[in-house]
Amino acid sequence: MVEVHLNVTPEILQLTALCVHNSQIDSDLYQKLDVKKGLRDINGKGVLAGLTNISTVQPQTVKNGEVVSPDGLLEYRGINIKELTTGYMHDNRFGFEEVTYLLLFGILPTKAELADFQKILAQKRTLPTNFVRDVVMKASSRDIMNALSRSVLTLASYDKQADDISLANVLNQSLMLISVFPLLSVYAYHAFNHYERGESLYIHYPDETLSTAENLLRMLRPNKEYTESEALILDLALVLHMEHGGGNNSSFTTHVVTSSGTDTYSTIAAALGSLKGPKHGGANIKVVEMFEDLKQNVADYQDEEQVASYLRKLLNKEAFDKKGLIYGMGHAVYSISDPRAEIFKGFVQQLAEEKGRIDEFELYSLVEQLAPKIIGEERHIYKGVSANVDFFSGFVYSMLGLPTELYTPVFAIARIVGWSAHRLEELINTNKIIRPAYDSILASTSYVPLDAR
Repeated sequence: MVEVHLNVTPEILQLTALCVHNSQIDSDLYQKLDVKKGLRDINGKGVLAGLTNISTVQPQTVKNGEVVSPDGLLEYRGINIKELTTGYMHDNRFGFEEVTYLLLFGILPTKAELADFQKILAQKRTLPTNFVRDVVMKASSRDIMNALSRSVLTLASYDKQADDISLANVLNQSLMLISVFPLLSVYAYHAFNHYERGESLYIHYPDETLSTAENLLRMLRPNKEYTESEALILDLALVLHMEHGGGNNSSFTTHVVTSSGTDTYSTIAAALGSLKGPKHGGANIKVVEMFEDLKQNVADYQDEEQVASYLRKLLNKEAFDKKGLIYGMGHAVYSISDPRAEIFKGFVQQLAEEKGRIDEFELYSLVEQLAPKIIGEERHIYKGVSANVDFFSGFVYSMLGLPTELYTPVFAIARIVGWSAHRLEELINTNKIIRPAYDSILASTSYVPLDAR
C-alpha cells in the first residue's frame, strides 16, 4: 500500500498559530457564564441530558434514596453486574450472548430463547462474498480501529436497505454488526500483520457452535487452540465492557448521531471514532505502556518506596509520557470503587497464576494500593480515587496473547452491544435532533474589502 506523507510545512505552522490565536477562549468565561464544559458541572458530575432503561451507573449504591454502600454501582437492565456475572459463571457458561439479549430486549432469556438467539447470531456471523479479499485485505492499516470503521461503512454498500431506520431493520442490522465485529477486527489485524510486518497470513472461519469469546481466540491464533479458562475470562471482559450508561462518550455519540436520522452504519462508525480516542477506549494501552516503563525505571518493583517514588514522578510529569497521569486510576463517575474492576481482579489473579505472571499481578496490586493515597496527597483530591476497568484489562489481554493493536477493537466488540441498545432506545423514545447551545462571545465586526486589508 502506498502511504501518503502529509508534511507539516512552515506555512502550515504559521496558519496553525493564526488558528490558535483567533480561537482561544478565556478559561474564566466558562465559569462566569456557567458553561458545563464536557457537559459536566464544576464537581465533575455529568449534566442530565437524557433518560435510559438500559443501565444504571452510580458513584455510590443508593436504595430508596439512601446511600447503602459507598461502592460504585453498575446494573444492566436493573440487575447488579456482580449478580449477573456470578449467575452465568456459576453454571460455567459464557455470558456474552445472554447479556446481549438482556441489554437489547430488557429481560433475561429462557433456555429456549437463548438457544434461538445464539443461532441468529451464529447465522449472521459471516461476511459478504469476497469482502475479506476486496475490502479488508486491499488496504491494510496499522490502526485496526480505522480499518474497522472503514469496513462498517463499506458494509452499507452491500445492504439494499442501508438507509431504512425502521426498528425491525435497525435491529437486524445491529445483530449483524454485533456478530461480524470479531471477524472484521481479527481479519484486519491479520492483514496488517501480513502486509506491514511480513508475517504469515491465515484466515480462520468462525465455528457456529462456539461462543463469541471462543471464536475470537480461535480466529486469532494460528493453531485455533485456546483453553476454557482463557475463553471464560475473555468472555467476562467482553461482558464488563458491553455497556456503561448513555453518557459515556461513544454511547452519547450514538444518541447524537442517531437523533439526526442517519443510518446504522454511519452511527456505529461515528461511535467507533469516539471509542478510538485515548481518553476513552484507548486507555488500557496506556496502562500497559506505563507499567512497562515502570519496570524499566524502578530497580526493585517489589519495593513500595521505589514504586511510590515513580508514581509521584508520574503525577509531577517527570516520568513516562509526562502527562501527569497515573493511567487506569480514577473515573468520571466512580470514586471509591469501579464495580467492573472489583469483579475482574479475582479472575485476573487466577489467570496470572496460570500464566506464571503472578509477580506482575502483585505489581499491579501494589500500584492499585498506593496510587489513590498518592493522588490524594499530590492533587489534593479527597473524594476518593480507585482503579477502573482499564487498569486490569490490558494486562489480561497481554496474558491472553492479544496484540496491543486489538486492545481497543476488543472493547468495540463488546461495546457495540450497548451502542445498539442506545440507538434503538433513541429511535423508540425521541423524535428530536440533539442540538445543545453554544454562545458566541465574539464582538460584531465589518467586512473589509480585499484591497483594503
